[in-house]
Amino acid sequence: MSGILDGKRLLVTGVITEQSLGFGVAKYAQEQGADVVLTGFGRLSLVERIAKKLPKPAPVVELDATDPEQLAGLADKVREHVPSIDGVLHAIAFAPPGALGGNFLNTEWADVAKAVEVSTFTYKSLAVAALPLMENGGAVVGLDFDAQQAWPVYDWMGVAKAGLEAVNRYLARDLGPKGIRVNLVSAGPQRTMAAKSIPGFEAFEEAWTKRAPLGWSLTDSEPVAKACVALLSDLFPATSGEIIHVDGGFHAVGVERTENVSTGQ
Repeated sequence: MSGILDGKRLLVTGVITEQSLGFGVAKYAQEQGADVVLTGFGRLSLVERIAKKLPKPAPVVELDATDPEQLAGLADKVREHVPSIDGVLHAIAFAPPGALGGNFLNTEWADVAKAVEVSTFTYKSLAVAALPLMENGGAVVGLDFDAQQAWPVYDWMGVAKAGLEAVNRYLARDLGPKGIRVNLVSAGPQRTMAAKSIPGFEAFEEAWTKRAPLGWSLTDSEPVAKACVALLSDLFPATSGEIIHVDGGFHAVGVERTENVSTGQ
């Protein structure tokens, strides 16, 4: 049985643990026929160990997406494993503690700058670094968290995600003529290492599990992975600059539903 990524090669960032959304995407991509190369930052040995838990062990290349020198050398490092790629997943985000947790009015610029550099600007940086590997076109997909609202405790990371959504539109404009589609998947909360680092993040978890019309699992990354893989495949040839919500429908509802709400029948 063939998969929707048969013959495709992908570059996947953001794999730190098996709970990482990047790991879920890499796993499902392999199950759909893709060859995957991972990037690692910091403790490469940890990423290499996690990479061996994929259905097919994947090579790992070092990448600090804020380092111009490493970005410039990314294509050569990836070519040591595959000659080219058809898509790249951006799953990179970080904000210092001072930029999260209800400290919005008092956050120092240095913390804001770091959140924006890592969570927003690297989307452009990674796409540009991958361009030499995508001469025949392809897809760039980024992981997002809905920036239409002012969320509790999310603070400057929410601002960074709003910037990410703007970068998505501009990348779609500039990379479209090169045959490259650029889209975001706005995911509901997952119990990843990144989420656990946000003070008060349990408020998101409680709200989602109660209010998402389709329900929501905090530990099942497969719905997000399937959406990312679909966008990385050839199934959406004319979609770019889009934000696909994979959140159980949470973004579409307002107040919490109760048994007394009229159905209109």
